[in-house]
Order: sequence, then structure tokens, then C-alpha cells
Amino acid sequence: MADRILEMRDITKTFPGVKALANVNLDVRRGEVHAICGENGAGKSTLMKVLSGVYPHGSYQGDIVYEGETVEYKTIRDSESSGIVIIHQELALSPFLSIAENIYLGNEISRRGFIDWNATNLEAAKLLERVGLKDNPATKITEIGVGKQQLVEIAKALSKNVKLLILDEPTAALNDEDSAHLLGLIRQLQEQGITSILISHKLNEIKAIADRVTVIRDGQTIETLDLNTDDVSENRIIKAMVGRELDNRYPDRSPNIGDEVFRIENWTVHHPRETSRVVIDNANLNVRAGEVVGIAGLMGAGRTELAMSVFGRSYGSHISGSVFLRGKEIRTRSVGEAIDNGIAYATEDRKYYGLNLIDDIKRNVSGAALNKLARGGWVDSNREYQVADEYRQSMNIKAPSVGSITGQLSGGNQQKVVLSKWMFADPEVLILDEPTRGIDVGAKYEIYTIINQLAASGKALIVISSELPELLGICDRIYALAQGRITGEVSGEQATPEKLMHYMTKEKD
Repeated sequence: MADRILEMRDITKTFPGVKALANVNLDVRRGEVHAICGENGAGKSTLMKVLSGVYPHGSYQGDIVYEGETVEYKTIRDSESSGIVIIHQELALSPFLSIAENIYLGNEISRRGFIDWNATNLEAAKLLERVGLKDNPATKITEIGVGKQQLVEIAKALSKNVKLLILDEPTAALNDEDSAHLLGLIRQLQEQGITSILISHKLNEIKAIADRVTVIRDGQTIETLDLNTDDVSENRIIKAMVGRELDNRYPDRSPNIGDEVFRIENWTVHHPRETSRVVIDNANLNVRAGEVVGIAGLMGAGRTELAMSVFGRSYGSHISGSVFLRGKEIRTRSVGEAIDNGIAYATEDRKYYGLNLIDDIKRNVSGAALNKLARGGWVDSNREYQVADEYRQSMNIKAPSVGSITGQLSGGNQQKVVLSKWMFADPEVLILDEPTRGIDVGAKYEIYTIINQLAASGKALIVISSELPELLGICDRIYALAQGRITGEVSGEQATPEKLMHYMTKEKD
């Protein structure tokens, strides 16, 4: 019998109107990397919050057996004192504190009642070396990227003598290089005897690093697969996740492309603070009715900056160039003006820019087009509810009602709320920035289907994505962006990863 560090037995967790977990069972062997897979809303993060004490003992049914003993954690501090540390998808770092201060926040090194800053920085430097981070411990969190912030979180876990490390979607916001480094670090920690639980939608990463994978669907344990001995393909995992075969990850589509709807000419954008630095350099692109146009580029190429600058000049300074809608030049000097002129932008950061997480689904759906619900200067609340509920049903948003708080939804369902908001606004041009980031394959398929439906209705769509297979699977044409310049344009039929990468890495002349 394998040495188990953790067993979770018949865990059941209920929220008002929703049973999030129903008799879930999980066993984790000491020293392994154990992956947990499932669609958005399946209950993966809820299960880990039960384990770590975020949801305290007494708020759920079932037993947790850790290192051979039944445990009853009331707080996160209780689980951390046992060596269980969870790193959430939304990083819990204070941006204006230093790396060292964040690592030892709540676990300060003190002498005679005062913090020993020399010892703090010295010990933090040792931990940073363990995770492969060379930055000065005194560096502010705001001065490092998301990839390095993930490493700081792991260093923070190591400072707590972690035995069981839980990582919730650790690579969701990382580029390929940072993701590879993080996975390599997880392997190193495994060699040092640290057990890891990895929640991820990226099946290629799970196949590469995990020893076993447990699949959860609709709050229930489906099965646990041994990746070292079983013949487990990505499609095999997908079938367990969604309950059906998913032979084609991209829905079929027969494009019906019409006349040009949207065009930008000679679009140049400077950095908002370093105003002498050009971020977007003389970009030209166009989109036709019923067409899905992709924008490919490496991290830092300027994809999001281009989209935000066009959408009401919400990024950049000294912006020049022209925007045309159906051949007529329009102004987009503010977000409101861009929306009034039929342009919408679904941001890559739905939690910060795209949604009001503390408000309900209803208000989020109506937020961009309240004028459509106005009667005598007041919002018709009955009509607002009706519209939101129609989208809840048609978009398959998993929530008991449109009164549900948006921040409590899974990532995939939050993304559907974002799309519902813009569909209700009824724009002619819809820019989708990383529309499937951090969501599972089943939800991705639903998003692709919605994109196809929008294109079929005659909308002009621009899709920005870091995943080349996604662009190749859904786009009619693809522009490549490198160092702020559009370096190539390829039709969907002729596009290949190699051809796009050639343009994406093209140096300035």
C-alpha cells in the first residue's frame, strides 16, 4: 500500500442553492505531483479550500486524514502549521511591500519584539535562490512580473516548512518560458520530498509533470488515473472531465464574410509614462462582416496595448492614426465614445477590468448598455432581470439566478458574463482579448461556439490569444505583431505555427 500523505473522504460542501461537492474522495501519495482536473465550476478549488481551512471544519461534511491523523482545520493558519500551504490563482501578495516583507508577512523574524530586517532579507535571499529568483529581496512586488510573483509565493510557502504544496492554476497567467520554469521548480521540490497538488486546465502540462490525476465533474469524483502506468491521453482526460468525447476542440464553421466593417490606419501609440517610447508603430488592419481575425504575438509585442488604445484610448499617450467603421472615419476618444460607435472590448483581465466582482450577474450584464433599459431616466429593473436571465440560460451560465454574485462564479462562467454584457450592448466590432484564458476545454468549446454565432450574425471579431492552436482553429485571417509592429498577415488556410512564429519573432528592419 502506497504511503499516503493525504486522504479526503466523502467531502460534501453546500452553498445556498448549490451543492458544490458531493461525497468527493481524494488520496495523495507522499512525494508525488498529483493533478486535479475538471471543468470550471466542477469543485476543484472548493475542495482545496476545504483542505486548507478557508472553509473551516464544521462547514462541510466528511473527513480529512493528513499524515495518518484526522484533522479539523478551523483556519488557514491551522493547516499551514501542519505544512499544508495553498497558492491561489489570484496571488495574495501586497504590491507595495518588498519581496522579503511579503515572504515573511505574518511570519516575521523578530528579536526582542522587533523585526530583524537583516535576518529577514538574508533568509529571503536564501529562499529566492532555492526557487531560482535572482532579484534583490528589497525589490517591491510592483517591480516584478507575474511569473516572478509566482516564485515569490512558492518561496513564501517554503518559509513555512511546506510538506504539501497546493497550486491553483499556477501557469494560467504565465508565458511559455515562465511556465516551463515553474514546472521545473515543482520537479525540483518533488526531488526534495515536497508533495504537490496541481490544479490546472493545461492538459499538456499535467501530462508532462503529474504522477496521477484525479478528475472531478459536477462536484463528484469521477476517477483517478496513473500517468506513469496507464495509457492516458489528453482525450481520455477530457472525456472524464466533460462526460463525453470531444473529438474536435473547435466547432465546425462555414464563414460567410461580407464587406469591410472596421479598419485602423497608421495607428501609433506611445507609452503612457515614458512618452518617447513607441509601443504601437504605424499599425494597419481591417476586419469584415462575419470574419474572425486573430492577432498573434509574443509577450510584450503590444497586442493588448493595441486593443486598449483603439477602445476609447484606454491605454497610451500621443495616439495618432485613423479608425473607420463601414468606410466612415469615427472618433474613439473615450470608452463611452467607442461603445457609442459600435466597438466593444472584452479585456484579458476580466476580474480587474471586465467585471464588478462584488455585484450580481444582472448588473454586470446590463452595465455597458443601461440606456437600452432606460424608461423616463430610470432603469427598468424588471426588464434588466429578464434580459440577464435570458443570457444566463442561453449562455449556460452555471448560477442559480442572476442575483448570484459574479465573483463567486468559476472563471469560465465569469467569461460568459463578460460576453453577455457585450452581446447585450450589440456592437458591430467585438475585440476579444484572451477570451479562453484560465478556463477548461469544455468551456472553451462553448466560447468558440459563441464566437461562431456572433460571426454568423454579421459581427466583425478580433481575437487576441497567446495560444497559436486556438488562433489556427477559429480564425479566418491572422495578423502577427512583433515589437509593436504588424509584421505579417496570413489567411486561416495558409497559417501554420511555424509561419506565425517567423513573423512574431521578426526583428525591426
